[in-house]
Amino acid sequence: MMTGMSDSPQTPPGGADRTPPGDLGWQLGMVLRGYQSRFEAAVEGVPSGIRGFQILSTVVHRDPPNQQALGSHLAIDRTVLTYLLDSLVEAGAVERVPAPTDRRARKIEATEHGRVLLAQHEERVAAAEADLLSGLDDSEARTVASLIGRLAMDVHRAQPGTSPCEAMDHLP
Repeated sequence: MMTGMSDSPQTPPGGADRTPPGDLGWQLGMVLRGYQSRFEAAVEGVPSGIRGFQILSTVVHRDPPNQQALGSHLAIDRTVLTYLLDSLVEAGAVERVPAPTDRRARKIEATEHGRVLLAQHEERVAAAEADLLSGLDDSEARTVASLIGRLAMDVHRAQPGTSPCEAMDHLP
């Protein structure tokens, strides 16, 4: 028995709210793994899965001016983006049209079918995200989402070419 010590083996030095250096990586990895499995299930049926959903969502909600800007925003290599777009075009979810500012460039636009597909899967993704956060009350869930959003933007500003898809692809 350890007497005279304020911290037990279960309580990290510095108190109950402190975790040892390195635990954040494990915690983020576990949350990411939980998110990825729910996200994959939620976007089942979208051509190219998670990446296809992210492309369709970006096209609808952010309206990038051309294919290059779309790839840059999602940090997807242009060769890979071409294959992903081919699958979405073949499924009738998006179409390539000449960009209004540069006829040599292509703008990616969602079709009506693509907008319906996105709306259906956004509902499923929202339910998956709610399921992931179900162990928190509403206020905590909003706080976690806000803090993660701020951290993500800090990382994005510091490393603008970093691909979130790559991080998910390389989970152990």
